[in-house]
Amino acid sequence: MSPFQLTRTLAENAAGAALRADVRHGLTRTPKELPPKWFYDARGSELFEEITRLPEYYPTRAEREIIVARASQVAAATGARTLVELGSGSSEKTRHLIDALLPDLAAYVPVDVSQSALEGAGRALLAERPGLLVHALVADFTGGLTLPDTPGPRLVAFLGGTIGNLPPAERREFLRAIRGMLAPGDALLLGTDLVKDEATLVAAYDDAAGVTAAFNKNVLAVIDRELGADAHPEDFDHVALWDREHEWIEMRLRARHPLTVKIPELNLVVPFGAGEELRTEISAKFRQDGVRAELAAAGLRLAHWWTDEAGRFALSLATAD
Repeated sequence: MSPFQLTRTLAENAAGAALRADVRHGLTRTPKELPPKWFYDARGSELFEEITRLPEYYPTRAEREIIVARASQVAAATGARTLVELGSGSSEKTRHLIDALLPDLAAYVPVDVSQSALEGAGRALLAERPGLLVHALVADFTGGLTLPDTPGPRLVAFLGGTIGNLPPAERREFLRAIRGMLAPGDALLLGTDLVKDEATLVAAYDDAAGVTAAFNKNVLAVIDRELGADAHPEDFDHVALWDREHEWIEMRLRARHPLTVKIPELNLVVPFGAGEELRTEISAKFRQDGVRAELAAAGLRLAHWWTDEAGRFALSLATAD
């Protein structure tokens, strides 16, 4: 058996169809919104990597601190022989988990919508760890997922605080779907950013160098390129704010003046009033009791809770009992 396998469950044209559907739905509703997954073309991914190195953006460093410190405890608690990573990207942080799980780890299953990212990360891992089987899945993990036949117990990792991008109803559905993939003895490792002071939170999404602003506006470049639109980034301001009621950060694009965006591929004309906003991301922040309750509602038991030394970010290990 080849040490690297790749299975595509996402149709070649699925991304284009999903973009058209999301843009039509999101830009014709009130208030306007788009899901954050459309930030991540090649340029958007580069910008996000730059964001993770900014002094204001603590989540990546905080989560890496926990993984490095606790990987051996995760391995001991789970005894996992298969590691599944949802939204794996470069698999950079996961290397610490893989090394802690070896030599018992039989398979690593990275899941991402980007085939090129999966191939690059998978082959780099195998060059360093030749005894590992990597079975990559080109798939959208929010749309249902069928895992390959690999040895149990399984550990599913969903890192980066990405679960915070899902509204509460979608989070409930997602966690229930994860529980449905797990057998007794399997586990979920979940990364969540924690509620903290407003100034720290807002700064993480509105850095002084303007990198996050460029990242936010990149969604307009994606629409322009893929759908022939004429949205101009200079017509919008980047906005990041803390919603105290929902305990999440919102990123928005605010029109600087009245304007119209034409989207020929959709035969759509979208008017914006001066100051009108397009929401491009929510990023929910969590508390331990809330995480415990959401996991329990999905049939998962919180077994371990680890934070970085400053208490900014948490990793939860939940079991499927």
